[in-house]
Amino acid sequence: MASDFETRAKEAFIDDHFELAVDFYSQAINFSPKNAELFADRAQANLKLNNFTEAVADANRAIELDPAMAKTYLRKGLACIKLEEYETAKAALETGASLAPGDSRFTKMIEECEDRIAEESGAPSEVPEKAPMSTVSSPGVKSLDETVIPANDVKPMNDMNQVKFAQSAKPRYRHEYYQKPDEVVVTIFAKGVRGKCVTVDFGEQILSVSIDVPGEDTYHFQPRLFGKIVPAKCRYDVLSTKVEIRLAKADAIFWTSLEFIRENTVLQKISVPSGAGSQRPTYPSSKPRRVDWDKLEAEVKKEEKDEKLDGDAALNKFFCDIYRDADEDTRRAMKKSFVESNGTVLSTNWKEVGAKKVEGSAPDGMEMRKWEY
Repeated sequence: MASDFETRAKEAFIDDHFELAVDFYSQAINFSPKNAELFADRAQANLKLNNFTEAVADANRAIELDPAMAKTYLRKGLACIKLEEYETAKAALETGASLAPGDSRFTKMIEECEDRIAEESGAPSEVPEKAPMSTVSSPGVKSLDETVIPANDVKPMNDMNQVKFAQSAKPRYRHEYYQKPDEVVVTIFAKGVRGKCVTVDFGEQILSVSIDVPGEDTYHFQPRLFGKIVPAKCRYDVLSTKVEIRLAKADAIFWTSLEFIRENTVLQKISVPSGAGSQRPTYPSSKPRRVDWDKLEAEVKKEEKDEKLDGDAALNKFFCDIYRDADEDTRRAMKKSFVESNGTVLSTNWKEVGAKKVEGSAPDGMEMRKWEY
């Protein structure tokens, strides 16, 4: 069964149906979760869709299952370059180059990483700037080992596919985070999970978490982080009720969110006083907010007024509105008639009901009976 889905996935990839290829690879993985080739090929399909964090996660899983597969390091390296994770990309590419010494693609991409690292550090690069890499393929022929993604090869997902992948990405475990001046602590609430089922990888700005419980679909959490971290100083603990991950910040900045958002990348330096280690953690919800309570109350009242009801709820609202806007005599009449008739009569005429007791009136097909204790 896994081989059937793998065949369909490769056919879909060759036909440029990358979303469908990812779906078929996922189904094949469900039948054969220890097949490194499937993860490596799904990583390539995710690259075509610009799903770079997912591609890194798939490549990491493939490397874990088969560390000798050179193409996996190539795909991880390319995904990390796209995510501007040049140190992580270079490390992966150097490992891949040692496994495939005759493959010039590794050399070119390593040089690109070195150029980018030099630019970020402000040091002059010794290697002249190179033209962007490209691949030339015969018309109508595509290879699963393509490493460069021309812009015109990426096809946007239609709305139905976006909904499909959003639904399939619904997390099984809840997570939250808080931060200190020098670290961010991420908690994934996974109760009763064994340590051997949890895999955590750290990149320069990537966190990759996989929880593989036998008999269940593998849980993946691969955010691109708001800021850069120091992988060598990061660690995690698998506890009885949760997985606690400590990310060492590369810079003392305040993270406004856990995940990277391009529109929200204003960096705010944190002033670290002496004894910062004892400082209370900052939660995302702890920032003060000004609330216009008058405006909020007006909005609630408007919603209540505009609310569309039916049946008994609509009838009750109708009588409540009458009582609220009525004069004192009308309210007295409504109270007296409702109580004396045991809830079967509601009159607004005080002159009629004020001078006598209001008798109950049973609905058609029913009769009034006195309650006996």
